[in-house]
Amino acid sequence: MQPSATLDRIDLKILSSLQEDGRVSNLKLAESVALSPTAVLARVQRLTRDGYILGYEARLNPLKLGAGMMVFVEVLLDRTTPNVFEAFKASVQVYPEIMECHMVAGGFDYLLKTRMADMAAYRAFAGTVLWQLPGVRETRTYAVMEEVKNTTRLPLGV
Repeated sequence: MQPSATLDRIDLKILSSLQEDGRVSNLKLAESVALSPTAVLARVQRLTRDGYILGYEARLNPLKLGAGMMVFVEVLLDRTTPNVFEAFKASVQVYPEIMECHMVAGGFDYLLKTRMADMAAYRAFAGTVLWQLPGVRETRTYAVMEEVKNTTRLPLGV
C-alpha cells in the first residue's frame, strides 16, 4: 500500500534507505535505487520540502549518558478544558526529561515517555516537576524493566 499518490516506488526506497542510515552518502543512495546522484538529490530535496523527511539526528545511547531508566507516565488532568490542555502542553515542552507527550483517548489524558538516571532521579523529578505541572490531578507510573524494541522506523511496504 502506497502512503501517498505523490510517492512512487523509488521515493519509498529512498525513504526506507534513509530510515536505515540517515548518513548514507548521496552516491550510495543513488546506487541503491538505480538513479543518478543528481536525480536522487533532487528527490531527497523534494521529499524534505514536502515534509516527508522531517530532519536527521543521531541516536544516542541513554545508558552511557546517564539516562538509562525509561518511565512511562499516565497523566489525568483535573479539568479537560482548552486552557488546562494548553497550559499542560506548554509546560511539558520545557523539560528535556520528558521525551514524548501524547494526548490519548481512554482512562487518562496524556501519556508521557521520560528518561532518568535511576529511580531516585525519577522520584525527585516527579515530586518537583511532574506533580506540579498545570492541571495534574493523578499520575500512574510504569518503570520499564526491559526495552524489547525501540525504533523510529515507519513501515513503508518496500
